Amino acid sequence: METVQSVRAVIETGSKQYEVTPGSVLRVEKLDVPEDATLEIDKVLLIRTPEQTLIGTPYVAGAKVIAKVRKHDRGEKVIVFKFKPKKRYMRKKGHRQWFTELQIEQIIVPQ
Repeated sequence: METVQSVRAVIETGSKQYEVTPGSVLRVEKLDVPEDATLEIDKVLLIRTPEQTLIGTPYVAGAKVIAKVRKHDRGEKVIVFKFKPKKRYMRKKGHRQWFTELQIEQIIVPQ
């Protein structure tokens, strides 16, 4: 196993795909992991280094992304407004989605 600083990876979490590099910070769907804990993500779809590109079928075997959970919080409020003209029907609702903020520490590339 080799750790490379100039490497990029595409990971899957929460049924979404994210491109990550070491040191990057991203917000994902809320995970059941305590704050300041280390998370190991093995659902790596693609790894790109200066020398090679590894594409998984569906995941790259032996590849891992090590991330640290920074915080759990709620996002900005999204307003849902329903309206039917000429019927005096209006409904307004707000929603704030929970998220987990991750800091990518390391991308492990298989040999």
